[in-house]
Amino acid sequence: MLSNSTRLPEAFRLFDLANREDPNQELNESSQPEPKELLYARRMTACLARVAPAAPEAVQLAARCQHIRRWSIPRQDFPLTRPGYHQWRNTLKKFHAELAGQLLAQAGYEPIMIGRVQELVQKLRLKADPEVQLLEDVICLVFLEHYFLPFAAQHPEDKVIGIVQKTWPKMTERGHALALQLPFTPEARALITKALA
Repeated sequence: MLSNSTRLPEAFRLFDLANREDPNQELNESSQPEPKELLYARRMTACLARVAPAAPEAVQLAARCQHIRRWSIPRQDFPLTRPGYHQWRNTLKKFHAELAGQLLAQAGYEPIMIGRVQELVQKLRLKADPEVQLLEDVICLVFLEHYFLPFAAQHPEDKVIGIVQKTWPKMTERGHALALQLPFTPEARALITKALA
C-alpha cells in the first residue's frame, strides 16, 4: 500500500491518465490544445487551491475527478428534453463516482475515503454538507471563469441569463464575492450584471 503522502499524487496521476484519453481538445491558457477533461480537472484543482488552500484531501480528490471520462456518456444518448438532461446528469454522476472509486482503490485508498469522495462527486446533501458546498463553489467559479463566455457565444441571451440565475443560488456568499472578482470581459460582466439585476 502507498503511504499517505504518495496516495494523493498517485490518484491525481491515475485521474489524469484517464482524462488524457479525451478525444475532444480545448486550448489552454497558453493557447496549446489539451484533452478537454484533463484541462478541466487541472482548472478545478487550481481554483480549489486558490479558494481553499487547506481543503480536505477528499475535496481535493473530488475536484480532480469531477468530470472524469465525461465524454464516455454523450448528451445525445439521452432525450433532448429537460427530463432527458437530468437523466444524463444523474447517469454521469454515478459513472464518475464508480470510476473514481476504482482508481482511488488502485491508488491505495481505504473504503471510507473512497465513499466520501463518491459522496462529494455526486454532490449529495448540497447546502447541508460544507465540503459538498465548497466543491460546488469551485465548480461554479471554474464555469464562470473559463466556460461562461464560450457558452454565451453559442446560446441566446435569455438562455445565458437563465443559466447565471440558476448557478448563483448554488453558491455561498463567499462564492458570490469570489465570482464577482473574476477577470470577466466587459461582455461577460454585462451579462452577469443583467442576470443578477
